[in-house]
Amino acid sequence: MNASLISLELAVLGSGLLFLLLDLWTCPKRKHLLGYGAATAVALILLWSFKMDVSEPKYAFQNAYVLDTLAMFFKRFFLGAALVVLLMTVDFADRIKAGIGEFYSLTLFALAGMMFAASANDFTMLFVSIELITVTFYVLTSFLRNKVASLEAGIKYLILGALSSGLMVYGIALVFGTSGTMKFGELAQKATGLIHQNLFLAGVILVISGLAFKIAAFPMHLWAPDVYQGSPAPATAFLAVGSKAAGFVLLLRFLFGALPHELIASWANLLMGIAAITILYGNLCAIPQRNLKRLLGYSSISNAGYLLLGIAALSRAGSTAVLFYLTGYLFTVLAAFTVISIVMRHVDGEDISALAGLHQRSPLLAAALTLSMVSLAGIPPLAGFFGKFLLLKSVLEQGPHYYWLIGVTIVGVVISIYYYFGVIRAIYWSGSPGSSTALTLTKPLQFALYACVAGMLYLGVFPSGTLDAAQRATQVLKF
Repeated sequence: MNASLISLELAVLGSGLLFLLLDLWTCPKRKHLLGYGAATAVALILLWSFKMDVSEPKYAFQNAYVLDTLAMFFKRFFLGAALVVLLMTVDFADRIKAGIGEFYSLTLFALAGMMFAASANDFTMLFVSIELITVTFYVLTSFLRNKVASLEAGIKYLILGALSSGLMVYGIALVFGTSGTMKFGELAQKATGLIHQNLFLAGVILVISGLAFKIAAFPMHLWAPDVYQGSPAPATAFLAVGSKAAGFVLLLRFLFGALPHELIASWANLLMGIAAITILYGNLCAIPQRNLKRLLGYSSISNAGYLLLGIAALSRAGSTAVLFYLTGYLFTVLAAFTVISIVMRHVDGEDISALAGLHQRSPLLAAALTLSMVSLAGIPPLAGFFGKFLLLKSVLEQGPHYYWLIGVTIVGVVISIYYYFGVIRAIYWSGSPGSSTALTLTKPLQFALYACVAGMLYLGVFPSGTLDAAQRATQVLKF
């Protein structure tokens, strides 16, 4: 066992335990320092990750854990997301009546689960990392115990999450029973002779169903709008970005690392159908929404559909596009939830009307939310445009059989422009604002917002650096 390979995860877990203990001896007035301390620890671990050599895959725990370019790409992704979420939580802390120290620690434990998921190379590591993520989010989503909506979100996530875990465990049992192995590498060698066995195929479908829950793809998407609406804003942001990305890295490793290409290619029509329905369902349901977090919940479903385009393309270009789109999605969604968290902190609700006059109260927040909506809509020159372009290009390269899916995607993008620009209209052209008080931001939160805006612009104008990193990361996948 090479324990040094999991040094990043150990550092995150150690930080979580440390801040849990420090919370016992920190007076309430100084507990915001715990959040800044946790964010600093995550930033240092992120910098440390750039010193690690991943030019060749390295294995630990009898090959259950792998550290390669794909794993490191997502570990840095999760660390960056957690850094912004922790800064957002410090600003949000006054709305949490008790246990803010536990909130910081649980965020770090969820981060550790995501980092283990990035390196999962067998079913044991896959399931343990998924459960570490999910169990911590059961608590984080219901952390506002004085609000019925938060408790309802936690209960719904618990029940539906337990159902998806049950499906996944049953699927793993069927795959293990037919193949005799839990390891992705050995399964890839044995699966070619098993693709005509119904029990094996049923197991694979059940495992994919469990992963579909994590990414909120049809038909495992029902939890997303209610959980997004009821959860604390920082928990929703981490769920929207980190948990979805963890689901996609596991899906990529399982489909293109543990299963033969012949089997996945035979499911191309199924994958295209799921992507199309997910895109249309998310976009059509988002149109009438007035609650900002619920709107972003349906937007998250539609974006899962866009990302599934890259999976359905069954090519390295498609997987590279998935990684690039997720990176742009990281900056875009974190900026949106940061603004929502700040604007809604004095309002008992998240209605779009609360954005009235935001450009007068805080030009920075108005600009950041506007750019987020424009990027999510896929309009140049922001990250969302180039990400969608790469996804569509990867599908277009597969030939005429995929053309109808491109048509559905374009319809979905046109629909999304309507409701995303409804948010922009509320910022600049709605009626009189309910409050004219200027909104103030702490310096760390200003830094986080400027970083998100810079990320959206950089990925849209200079995509080559991130695209190269995504291409290197997908070299470990098999097509």
